[in-house]
Amino acid sequence: MATDAGFHSAKNDAAAQEKGVERVCIPNRSTKNAERKREQKKRWFRNGQKWRTGCEGRISVLKRRHGLNRSRYKGDDGVKRWVGLGVIADNLINIGRAMALRN
Repeated sequence: MATDAGFHSAKNDAAAQEKGVERVCIPNRSTKNAERKREQKKRWFRNGQKWRTGCEGRISVLKRRHGLNRSRYKGDDGVKRWVGLGVIADNLINIGRAMALRN
C-alpha cells in the first residue's frame, strides 16, 4: 500500500498491517526514529512511492484530457462506465503514438 505523507499515523500503519498488507509505503517526513528512516530508504519503499506518484500523474492526465473529473453518466455503474471509457480512450491515444514512432 502506498500513500502520501498526509496519511501517515501509527493508527493507519497498524490498520493496514491488521488487514494483511505486507508492505506499507506511507512516508513519515518528521520521524526521528532511526529504524523508520532506514525502512523508508529501502528499495521496495522507494519503488512503492514512485509507483504511487506515477499513478497520480496518470489520473491527472485522464481528468484533464478526457474530462474524468465529472461523470456524464449517473450512479455507480455510470461512473465506472465513464472511467472505463476514459481509460480506453487514453490507451488508444498512447498506442497510436507508439505505432507512429515505429514508422
